[in-house]
Amino acid sequence: MTIGVFDSGLGGLTVLFRIRERLPDLPIIYLGDNANTPYGTRSPEEIYQMTCRGVQVLFEKGCKLVIIACNTASAVALRKMQEEWVPNDKRVLGVFVPLIEKITERQWGDNSPPRKVSIRDVALFATPSTVASKAFERALGFRAIGVNVESQPCDGLVDAIELGDLYLAEQLVKLYVDQLLQRLPKPEIIVLGCTHYPLVSNFFQKHFEKGVQMLDHADIVAESLKDYLIRHPDKVGEMTNSICLTTGDPLYVKEKASMLAGIEVNFDKAD
Repeated sequence: MTIGVFDSGLGGLTVLFRIRERLPDLPIIYLGDNANTPYGTRSPEEIYQMTCRGVQVLFEKGCKLVIIACNTASAVALRKMQEEWVPNDKRVLGVFVPLIEKITERQWGDNSPPRKVSIRDVALFATPSTVASKAFERALGFRAIGVNVESQPCDGLVDAIELGDLYLAEQLVKLYVDQLLQRLPKPEIIVLGCTHYPLVSNFFQKHFEKGVQMLDHADIVAESLKDYLIRHPDKVGEMTNSICLTTGDPLYVKEKASMLAGIEVNFDKAD
């Protein structure tokens, strides 16, 4: 039995590792579309087509349930995929809803009308495509009233992380944090709205006071998945081994992934 985890590149490894921590016996097929990363500056149609291709690979590998770990793909492509493309016997889930349920203190599946919550000011760091989609604000508005979201597009940050250029990544984080703080000096919650960004979360953290909460997509998604599989055991596939696949050069991707993750991560070439 297995599930799939899809990402535009290396960022989804943060989700993969957290799922493994919470569900150590669950086989997982991870697919990183490193040949086409980053998604964050591409058109909505490109993002949709590339995400469908990646998820289809995982379906063909036997996955009945796929987690789209990429925030950009979740924001831009997921809803259209669920409405027009995903087969009835399969399921594709994104990363935004579990995060927003956490912010708004809701349980999974709580579709009651939006209400006031304790949080007022949220800072969102994300790719240009995610920010432009307004998907985070739209999903939040379905559940909460009176929450101000200040979104900061972080052009080039995913590229720096994928290349392993941590010096450039640190300089870009400082630039984008400074820009956001000019508009929202005292955010209550920091949302790293791209699964790549937790790989450099220490660069973000140093610019905020200790009391500011920084939400970890990976941990929230892993916990949500654990609950989901308890309710939907039929969505677990039939494979029994875990593998990591990439559309890029497996040796190059392994080198960069191992450097960023701090442990060796082996990749095979996706068919």
